[in-house]
Amino acid sequence: MPTARKRPLLLSLAFVVGCALAQADGGKAARLYEDALKRFERHDHAGAIVQLKNALQLDKNQLSARVLMGRALLANGEAANAEVEFVEAIRLGVNRAEVAVPLAQSLSMQGKQFQIFEDTRLKPEGLPAAVQLRLLLARASAYSDTGDTRNALRSVEDARRIDPSEIDTWLAEVPVRIRNRQFNEALLAAEQALKLKPDSAEAHYQKASVLHVLGQISAALALYERAMKLDEAHVETHLAYVGILLDQGRDKEAKPVMQTLQSLSPGDPRAVYLQALLAERSGDAATAKAALKNVTEILDLQPIEAIRFRQQLLILNGIAHFGLNEYTKAKPYLEYALRQQPNTPVAKLLAQAYMAEPAMARAEEVLENYLKARPGDGQAMLMLASTQMSLGRHAKATALMQAALRAKDAPEFRTALGLSLLRSGQSVDATGELQKAFTADPKQTYAGLALVNIYLRNGHTAEALKVTEELLKSNPGAPGVFLIQGNAKLQARDHAGARNAFDKALKLSPGLLDAQLGLVRVDIVTKAFDAADKRMKGILKGNERNVSALFEMAVLSEASGKNDEAAKWLDSAVEASNQKETRANFALTGWHLRNGPPAKALEAAKQLLAKLPEDADALQLYAQAQAANNDLAGARNTLTNASRRAAFEAPTLRAIARDQLRANDAGGAAYSLEKALSTAPNDLDAQVLMSIAELQMGDAAKSEQRARKIIQDYPKRAIGYNLLADVASSRNQHAAALEQLKRAHEAEKNTQTVMRLFNQTSSHVSVKAAIELAQSWLRANPKDLVVLKAVGDALAGTGNFAAARKQYEAALKLRADDTEALNNLANVLTRLNDPGALKVAEQAMARNPKNALLVDTAGWANHLAGDKDRALLLLRDARLREPSNPEIRYHLAVVLAQAGRKTEAREELDAAAKLGVFQSSEAAKKLRDTLK
Repeated sequence: MPTARKRPLLLSLAFVVGCALAQADGGKAARLYEDALKRFERHDHAGAIVQLKNALQLDKNQLSARVLMGRALLANGEAANAEVEFVEAIRLGVNRAEVAVPLAQSLSMQGKQFQIFEDTRLKPEGLPAAVQLRLLLARASAYSDTGDTRNALRSVEDARRIDPSEIDTWLAEVPVRIRNRQFNEALLAAEQALKLKPDSAEAHYQKASVLHVLGQISAALALYERAMKLDEAHVETHLAYVGILLDQGRDKEAKPVMQTLQSLSPGDPRAVYLQALLAERSGDAATAKAALKNVTEILDLQPIEAIRFRQQLLILNGIAHFGLNEYTKAKPYLEYALRQQPNTPVAKLLAQAYMAEPAMARAEEVLENYLKARPGDGQAMLMLASTQMSLGRHAKATALMQAALRAKDAPEFRTALGLSLLRSGQSVDATGELQKAFTADPKQTYAGLALVNIYLRNGHTAEALKVTEELLKSNPGAPGVFLIQGNAKLQARDHAGARNAFDKALKLSPGLLDAQLGLVRVDIVTKAFDAADKRMKGILKGNERNVSALFEMAVLSEASGKNDEAAKWLDSAVEASNQKETRANFALTGWHLRNGPPAKALEAAKQLLAKLPEDADALQLYAQAQAANNDLAGARNTLTNASRRAAFEAPTLRAIARDQLRANDAGGAAYSLEKALSTAPNDLDAQVLMSIAELQMGDAAKSEQRARKIIQDYPKRAIGYNLLADVASSRNQHAAALEQLKRAHEAEKNTQTVMRLFNQTSSHVSVKAAIELAQSWLRANPKDLVVLKAVGDALAGTGNFAAARKQYEAALKLRADDTEALNNLANVLTRLNDPGALKVAEQAMARNPKNALLVDTAGWANHLAGDKDRALLLLRDARLREPSNPEIRYHLAVVLAQAGRKTEAREELDAAAKLGVFQSSEAAKKLRDTLK
């Protein structure tokens, strides 16, 4: 049964009226979409676009309209606008499987071939087989464009392995082979395509193309003629055919074919150029010149990057400009097609652009290559030095300080050594050096401040506060010391002490921004949001571009429930940040990981990693973004790199190990944990994670031994027993696992232990026994929301909907806005034929309108209530968000069939059936039989 989170049951009149208006607009938007779909099916793309714009004006989040708009724009040749629509569709929640292929096509049309390889949304892994095949062919074309024949053919072969009978896998091979001058292989591929589909116009065209290149003109012409008969609208065939006729001087025969070509593709610059040739041959210089001008006007509107892989168009525009005596305009196109410019001073300008992005590694590569040719360029050497510093390579500084210490053991040398070690990520060694420096000389303020930051980062607030007291003795009038003391007290939850410290800093330095922001943070944690907002507005008046102020405004926005505003403030903070300022980058990546879409998180993480390419925390966050984008292999590699960069910092290594376990890299996690335990052997969290890693690696005996040691050391903690339960389950010893979970619950009676016991009992004893166990717990803990909902789910699963209803209603009395309880209650009410299901389902969806399961519940409730238009609108939305859910596809099919769209309904039912058995499988089969 679908689950998720929801809105209070009692809503204001304004909300109810607003929903009514929204539903009215939604119905109109749905009708506009259906009309647009009919137009699109008739190839009236312009008309479809108009209707879709109207629909999106009424409902900008209508996913079906957004996707169809992208497809219509693509068919209309508006690739850039199509890309925007597809990207927005994914952002709004459309599953990437629905738009991956047309998105790749839109990028290819714009000359963004490399983006096709790099964009995680366009990775074939994780997509349905049919989509994988199409996407692999799109990638093959892109690889071929970039000159990577090997990967192009590999992509074609990967596609063919999915379905060897698919003609397009053979057709896609032909142009790749032609570009690589492998004409025999190209001909074999074209002939195989014709065997699979003898009446394919495209297959005839492709074979003709091979013969054309081989100089077998008569045979090529015959095949082109056959292709045109099979498909009168095949533009490429008409172009090739006219080209041969003109080459042979058969202008009279070419003219009628040219007229057809112009009607088929009036804006095609190749057709316009052929028109210029015909006009020139007939002595009509004015028409020829006008045609050439038209060519340049068409192509000059395209950024040169958009046609950089279309050598034919590059040369065509160059020739057209040349023919118009526009040599300056002709040169860039011709040069772009023919030459490269390595080792020229342009490299310095390019490096400056990379540094501004910033993309320091790329700048470094460009400058090093340039300096190999011009080693005496001082400006380039200075720029290269700047990139080295920005990349955080402090080895030289460390070596210098170590040499200085061998000559003289001075606190200031140890401070410098500690700081250089800290900046290079060696915080364990850095802490030791800084402690020695501060102990020897408490006036080493930099050492003390760095120590406080290290202690706070590791959660050692008591040690941090002790150092701040020592710093204040040496620096009683330093506002900066009061600032760091305020931060330490805030982390220690001494809110009054933190406020006092920040106030003292302000008295010493009136207007000190960091102290004002510290007071804002105190207001936020004490939920004094109005006071924080007032203070922040005053701060921003004179600090509109201050990164810290923008960051705190984001924190305030999120804390006060204004989540979308938080993202905007973080974007502004990142934009205002320089190369060394990374806090906003970390926060923005984290925000997108929590709120989606995953592609945005990856984009933000890349920006962060460009600033901190060797930082363990940055690498870990980047890996999380990779995992969120289903790139587990990439995440594992990044986490391995992060573990190496983390030196022996136990907290960081533990966090990395957790992510490695989530990425199914138990071996990598064990490596990280071994490093952590080598410096902190009694670290409980690390021991627990190691037991989990050992079990995942198949060493149950070792995992059990470690778990028993944890029980010996921590007999009153549940964790050791939970680990033993996991070991027993791995051995299929379910009774033993149940016994260990009982012991865990006896050790720590809480929601977590009772839920583990409930789930084990439900799975391996009986649902009835699990419900009795949970109800016994609820008699003593009637406000346990988690257990209440679990009992409701169990009762609903047994078909006892009336009893389940009572559980969900009890849960909602505790928390009226619980989305999961609202959604499940709506589902139960639909099973009970209760008309109140619609209201509850709409409330649930209002809490999280991007959740496919909630949208599905609301759509189905609208269908049962008789609102076909809104039901269709919502169910299309849900299906686009989660196409792998057969229940959603079945619901959509029911409403489509009711609306008379039987073909589309059959497609949805067939797709649902391929996904396996589901709750409504039998009903789906019966419906499918009625649609034959």
